[in-house]
Amino acid sequence: MKKVFLITLLVLIIDQISKIYVKTNFYLGEDVEVFSWFKIAFVENPGMAYGMEFGGVTGKIVLTVLRVILIGFIIYLIKDWAKKISNNYFLVPAALVLAGAIGNVVDCVFYGVMFDKGTTWDNMFGGWVGYPGLAEMNFSGYSGWLTGCVVDMLYFPLVEFDWPSWIPFIGGKHYKFFQPVFNIADTAISIGGFALFIFRNKAFITDSGEKMKF
Repeated sequence: MKKVFLITLLVLIIDQISKIYVKTNFYLGEDVEVFSWFKIAFVENPGMAYGMEFGGVTGKIVLTVLRVILIGFIIYLIKDWAKKISNNYFLVPAALVLAGAIGNVVDCVFYGVMFDKGTTWDNMFGGWVGYPGLAEMNFSGYSGWLTGCVVDMLYFPLVEFDWPSWIPFIGGKHYKFFQPVFNIADTAISIGGFALFIFRNKAFITDSGEKMKF
């Protein structure tokens, strides 16, 4: 578990440093081109990974609570399975998934009270609205506990073109891949989950050489 703890802590620190830096130094919606295929683009996500959302403030709180419960379940599984499995095919990806989950929950739980500005739900508008200027981490709060928005900034517009006009339904429309903006935590979850799937025949082998039974 020491290895899991250290990897989780390292990824979590990198994730939070990147988020705090972007939130306090970028205007909401601002982007900086690093390469033609990679930009630092500051957006705030009130919902799930890669920009998915639902249910306004109530949905936001429910989602945050579910995330906290899920983290507890992940920790329980890792601690239980680590008693029988000590190979890196399991421990490293599991730590990445855990770190990513915790990283985004930190935003949801604490950012609403840590920063003075953030994306909030507007009942009159019926949606989430942004804010002007730069945010400060002065703990004055822009919403409350469990209602902070996740900071995203990694944007990879790898392919961009217009569909030929003769194609039905999508003809003439602009296409861009990859459109979602995400963060280090999302990346850790994706890499960890993908690695566990790809190396599942090695990851879930116990130290005694037996295949893990679920």
